[in-house]
Amino acid sequence: MAKLTKEEIVESLKEYTVLELNDLIKLVEETFGVTAAAAVAAAPAAEEETAAAKGPTEVSLILKGITGSKVAVIKAVQAITGAGLMDAKKLVDAAPAPIKEHISPVEAEEHKKTLVAAGAEVEIK
Repeated sequence: MAKLTKEEIVESLKEYTVLELNDLIKLVEETFGVTAAAAVAAAPAAEEETAAAKGPTEVSLILKGITGSKVAVIKAVQAITGAGLMDAKKLVDAAPAPIKEHISPVEAEEHKKTLVAAGAEVEIK
């Protein structure tokens, strides 16, 4: 018996009715011990698991308080936000306050290091 190509198989399947295709699927499942629905259902679940394992894509940098020099923290906030001196001071005085929102976790970690070095207590949410 000659081996059929994939194209020949697809062409022959086009001639089947829906009921005949359903019977064919059942026969293939029984013959090879597989389930057609399992592969389809597993793919979205696997994508959700990998997305959850990666963690959040956007975080917020929150100034919780000051443990060191207030002036150094104000200057660090000013450098991070690009705000003026008075706006940076208002942010620091309003602690706990968000410094930057909707940023990448990598960027948040860099800013956190800067703020902690200046004497701030920082949280990433």
